[in-house]
Amino acid sequence: MAVNGDIPLLGLGTLDRVPAASRPLVRPGDVGAGIVHLGLGAFHRAHQAVYTEQAIARAGGAWGIIGVAPRSLDVVRNLADQDGLFSVTTLSAAGAQAQVVGALAGVRHAASDPAAIVTLLADPAIRVVTLTVTEKAYQLDPVTGRLRPDDDVAADLSTDRAPVTVPGLLLRGLLARAAADAGPLALVSCDNLPSNGRRLHGLVTEALAYAKVPAGAADWVRANVTFPSTMVDRIVPAATAQTLATARQALGVTDLAAIGGEPYSQWVIEDDFPGGRPAWDRAGAVLTDDAGPWERLKLRGLNGVHSAIAYLGALAGRETIAEALRIPGLADVLRCIVAEDVATSFTPPGGVSVVDYGESVLERFANPAIRHRTIQVAMDGSQKLPQRVLHTMMDRRAAGQPAYWSALVVAAWMRFVQGRADDGTELPLNDPLAGPIRAALAGSAGTPASVVDALLGLTEVFPPELAADPVVRESIVGWLTALHGHGAVDALAKAAP
Repeated sequence: MAVNGDIPLLGLGTLDRVPAASRPLVRPGDVGAGIVHLGLGAFHRAHQAVYTEQAIARAGGAWGIIGVAPRSLDVVRNLADQDGLFSVTTLSAAGAQAQVVGALAGVRHAASDPAAIVTLLADPAIRVVTLTVTEKAYQLDPVTGRLRPDDDVAADLSTDRAPVTVPGLLLRGLLARAAADAGPLALVSCDNLPSNGRRLHGLVTEALAYAKVPAGAADWVRANVTFPSTMVDRIVPAATAQTLATARQALGVTDLAAIGGEPYSQWVIEDDFPGGRPAWDRAGAVLTDDAGPWERLKLRGLNGVHSAIAYLGALAGRETIAEALRIPGLADVLRCIVAEDVATSFTPPGGVSVVDYGESVLERFANPAIRHRTIQVAMDGSQKLPQRVLHTMMDRRAAGQPAYWSALVVAAWMRFVQGRADDGTELPLNDPLAGPIRAALAGSAGTPASVVDALLGLTEVFPPELAADPVVRESIVGWLTALHGHGAVDALAKAAP
C-alpha cells in the first residue's frame, strides 16, 4: 500500500527499500510470543521493545511481544497495516538516526475484544506481562498506594461484565491463568511509580480481596506470580507530523507508527522471573536485587525536575522543555533543587553522585531536537507530584531539614492549576482530580495563602503530615506569592543564586 504519493508503507514487503543499517534485528513472525505488553504507546515502543529486540537478537528465545492498546485503535490499525513494524528515530543536535524495530509478534485492542486479552494472559506461552499505562490507570491513591476504584474498576472487580480497565483485565487474566494452571508469570510495571512492582502487587492483592476471589485461585496467584520493580528512563515525546516526515526521509518508506526519542536510555530491573525472561542484560539493562535506589534517583532527580520545568515553563509561555530551560535563572534553581533537596533526601545507588546525575539530566532536557511539550509533561499532576516531589519533601522534613526549593515546584503546580499562564493564556487542567481541584480553588479567596490552604486540603494528593507542616506551608505560600505577583520569569530571576 502506498501513501504520501508514491512512497510505500513500511511492512515486511517493503523492507528491501529501507537502508540496510536501519532494518530490524528481528522479523515479526520469526519469533514466538512470550510477552504481553499493556499500553502500546510511544514510550514502550522506544524503550522495552528496543531492549527486547536486541535481547532476542543476541541471545535468542521466544520472547516476541504481543502489544495491547487498552483504548487507542489508531495505533493498533497502523501497526497491523505495517506487519507490526515501526521505527524509532534517535534525535540529537547532531542529527537523526532511524531504526526499524521488529519485536512485536502481534497487536491487539483491549476495548474491542477484552475476552481475547484475558485468554492471552492465560496462555502458558506468555511468561511476562509488562505495563506502561501511566500512573492514573492503576487506580491507586498516590498518597497511600491503596486501590481507589472508580465506578468502572468497581464493576470490573465485582460483576461478570467484560473488563474495561487495567485492574479488571489483570484480575480476569490471572484468574483464567489460575484455572488453567498455566504456569508462573511475572507482572512488570514500567510506569513512574515508587516501588512500582510493590504497588502493582498491592493492586492485585487488593483486587483479589475486593472481588472476593475464592481461596484456591487467590493462593495460586500468590504462589505463581511475581512483581519485579523497575526503573525506566528515556525521553520520548509524543509523535508529530514532523516525526513521521523525519522517519520517511531516513527510511524511504512511510511509517505511520514512527516515534522519536533521545539518545539516552536506561532500564533497571529486579531479577525475579519465575518463567524466565529475555536476556535484557545483554541489551544493556541493569539486573538487580533492589531497584529502589534507582527508582528514587530517577523519580526525584529527573521526573521531579521535569515537572518543575513543565509548570514554570508553561506559566512563562514556553512551549517545550528545552525552550523553558533557557529561562534565565531556571537551570540554577533546578541545581539547587537537586543539590539541596533531592541529593539529601535518600541514599543513591552505590557509586552514583546525585549532583552529577542532575547535571546529566539538565543536559538531556536541553536537547533541542526533543520537542517535549511543557503541557504534556504537566498533565496528571495530582498523580505525579507525590512520588516526584512530595516524597522528597517528606524525607527532608523527617530529618528536620527544610524543603525550600521543592516547595517552588508545588507552588508552580498550584499556580498552573488555576488555569492561566502569566500572559493570561488559558492552561488546560488535564488531571483525574480536575473536579476536586476546581472545587478547592472555588472555595478559596483567591489569595496565594488561601489557595495554598485549599489545595493542601486535597488529601488525595498531600499527606496530612505534610499539609499540616507550618514550615512547608510557609515556603509554598512564599513561592506562590512571588509567582502570583511577578510571574515565573521574574520570580526565577530573583530566586536564582
